[in-house]
Amino acid sequence: MNSTMKAVLLKGHGGFEQLEYRVDVPVPTPRGGEVLVRVGAAGVNNTDINTRTGWYSRSEPTGTTVQGGASGIAAARSDGAGWTGALPAFPRIQGADACGHIVAVGDGVSSQRIGERVLVEPIFRVTDSTGQIRAVYFGSECDGAFAEFTRVPSVHAHAITSRLTDAELASFPCAYSAAENMLARLDLRAGQTVLVTGASGGVGSAAVQLAKRRGGIVVAVAGASKAASVLALGADEVILSESDPLKEIGRDKLDAIVDVVGGGGFPALLEILRRGGSYAVAGAIAGPVVELDLRTLYLKDLRLLGCTVFESKVFRHLVQYIERGEIRPVLASVHPLAAIVEAQQEFMAKRRMGKIILVA
Repeated sequence: MNSTMKAVLLKGHGGFEQLEYRVDVPVPTPRGGEVLVRVGAAGVNNTDINTRTGWYSRSEPTGTTVQGGASGIAAARSDGAGWTGALPAFPRIQGADACGHIVAVGDGVSSQRIGERVLVEPIFRVTDSTGQIRAVYFGSECDGAFAEFTRVPSVHAHAITSRLTDAELASFPCAYSAAENMLARLDLRAGQTVLVTGASGGVGSAAVQLAKRRGGIVVAVAGASKAASVLALGADEVILSESDPLKEIGRDKLDAIVDVVGGGGFPALLEILRRGGSYAVAGAIAGPVVELDLRTLYLKDLRLLGCTVFESKVFRHLVQYIERGEIRPVLASVHPLAAIVEAQQEFMAKRRMGKIILVA
């Protein structure tokens, strides 16, 4: 194995100029309790672009846009942040989705793991010096999958047996764990009706499949050009993105909502929930600042759930669903790692449904 590798370095907040493809990055050495994974494929996610542009900064009130994704968010560059709110350390290798094979192990890890095909759980649980467990985000607070090799805690490299390709498997970790986490937090049960916003995106399309797997009745929100594809994933009904869900569905109709959109449509979502219903959110592509009438919240006894860090069982269950063929990958395209800018441009254009994958 060579001592250097191909990788994409994020040098700081800003536009595409902050992404640097290199062929001379040192291959990381696994430390105690870690494994070294040769990355077979890595997926592109909103968080890659949001971190690069500085969108997580509280000074940025708008949603994600093609212009902002291309040039960065000027107002946020001085105080940009990552998922946790802390300033990221640059340079950083991003990439929260990884499928690959273990090629080396650190102290305390059995050498029998070498050769295993694995999916990387994108949120690590690390015990700090005070004994507290904190979340470390793969590709954000530590180097991720946009490279030939990556090192991860052994416990978060999940062995998987599947006939799916590396590219197909790399479509699952981030989006599907986010979706499964929301559904688990909602405790969605068979026969309950759930609305999924952004249903043609990575998390949304995952939520459609995973909600149907639970026996839910799925009402999906998607654009007209993608409605047929969302129905093919298992949605029982599709409402067009430009329509008013309150007029289409009516008040007090739904048991639960899975939202990754936010923005100006948020107030109507709470109106269509039945009394005692639940709303879960893990994204805000239409805008993070929303209007909330507290009377709607408390008079209807609603439950609002912010969902990012998931329990470890969520990813274990996800691997089992994949191995049993209960969910399927949705791929849009595969690009070489060197074409990361083109991959992110395609991601932001949102013309195609499914995950965009990078291979070194």
